[in-house]
Amino acid sequence: MNIKHYIALPDFVSLANACSGFLALVMLSIGNLILASQFMLLAVIFDSVDGWVARRTNRVDEHGFGKNMDSLSDVISFGVAPGMLLFYACQSFSIQYINILVSLLIVICGILRLSRFNVLADSSDVSGGDKFVGLPIPTTALILGSFYISGMFRMDLALIIMTVVAVLMISTIKYPKFKGMILMAGGSILIIGTILPYNISSSIAFLPAKLLFIFTILYVLIVPLMELYGRLLEKWSTC
Repeated sequence: MNIKHYIALPDFVSLANACSGFLALVMLSIGNLILASQFMLLAVIFDSVDGWVARRTNRVDEHGFGKNMDSLSDVISFGVAPGMLLFYACQSFSIQYINILVSLLIVICGILRLSRFNVLADSSDVSGGDKFVGLPIPTTALILGSFYISGMFRMDLALIIMTVVAVLMISTIKYPKFKGMILMAGGSILIIGTILPYNISSSIAFLPAKLLFIFTILYVLIVPLMELYGRLLEKWSTC
């Protein structure tokens, strides 16, 4: 059938997400890793907005077209683009080819994460409520993009962090969903501050990127640590 029978306004936001991811790859191909990181972070904003637009327009997606558009866009922006950024940023690492392996792991785990979400999207046990099963895939762009721009980037740390992030994406750990306009606005302001041209943001010297990196790392690590603590308490209580 004609594409117009499927596509809706939120899908154009998803396309903007995909375009940002593609532009990040273009920037990587010409060696501009900072601009590539900024395009990846811009994709995060579009990915956050498409769901909001769908709710505002009362979109009825009975064929799952929007869900698949969103996931295919995410593969580009949060799977392939971060993987390629890590590859280029860590080319001179002392252990040969480790950058390729970790980059490939990001792509594979990202695809698995999104495929599991799509297959189980109608299950309230997996997609409902206030939690994600597994680390959300935009975290790859948030962490790696902000880390590279922050001025604190180190190849060894980046490889370790992104390995952990990739594994957590396919884990069964339940991560809370961040909702509410204030939280979304605060996150968007940090991202926008990170992607501003340097001559505009030089007075705050990478502070938004540093804050974005720190807050995202805390989100990634605190949740599994709290779950581990809860399991240990439960185990001790039964002893």
